[in-house]
Amino acid sequence: MVDCVEKKSVASPFVKWVGGKRGLLTQLLPLIPRKFNNYFEPFVGGGALFFELFNLGMLQNKKVYLFDRNEELINTYKIVQNKPDELLEKLKEFQENHSKEFYYKIRELDRKEDFKELDPITRAARFIYLNKTCFNGLYRVNKKGHFNVPIGRYKNPKIYDSDLIVNASKALQGAVIEAADFSEVLQYVQKEDFIYFDPPYYPLSETSKFTSYTDLAFLEDEQRRLFNVYEELDKRGCFVMESNSDTKFIKDLYKEYRIDIVYMHRFINSKKEGRGKISEVVIRNYEIGGKNGKNN
Repeated sequence: MVDCVEKKSVASPFVKWVGGKRGLLTQLLPLIPRKFNNYFEPFVGGGALFFELFNLGMLQNKKVYLFDRNEELINTYKIVQNKPDELLEKLKEFQENHSKEFYYKIRELDRKEDFKELDPITRAARFIYLNKTCFNGLYRVNKKGHFNVPIGRYKNPKIYDSDLIVNASKALQGAVIEAADFSEVLQYVQKEDFIYFDPPYYPLSETSKFTSYTDLAFLEDEQRRLFNVYEELDKRGCFVMESNSDTKFIKDLYKEYRIDIVYMHRFINSKKEGRGKISEVVIRNYEIGGKNGKNN
């Protein structure tokens, strides 16, 4: 059983992420296949499930693939993986210089034509710095791909966190980390690999279409494209699990698969009454014991 495995590390997400799964881990872990080969997380975000599986020793001797379309996020993962000491030096510098004026100066860097020419360590430090100091740890970009979240109200944000970065770096050793579309998993997967999809959720209503984690929307067409990849993985004998919104559209789309309802605390809402527990779905193509296929 998952909860009987002794933890061997304390790796955890080094960024806050809207829709992150830290608060759902106790509900997700019992739904993980008992045995699988390699592990894929094509919408890695904060990577909460990956880090927890690593902590539990469930990824030992397995190849790990972490993908995301967000190039700045993936650059940050690669720097945490390969250059944690240099990153920490830059984060210490950012910690010492933190102020409202400094925040907006750093935020404006992606408006400059030479932004992509900045060294990867500085870009990674910028990503973590903005994540730790912006409003609600929100990642949002405008149509031009510019980060546009205002500064948050934090008295003493922890920007430099040596243990966090070092432990995450240890967990990421050997992982394949790529800025790639979720469909790229089809080039790597083999039978009995485990793929966890955590896409931008299908909106609960017309007024809740918050999907701008990158400059690309993720609405009906993208959700159907994801479904097609899900079906192909199922045909190849993979174990596939997906988190998404508890909506008619999603449940109709995946009606031939196993759907579990889980409950997550929602904090991102302009009105207090819009916060609190909200139901989500977890879609599986396998039984817990390991048999995969549609829910016939």
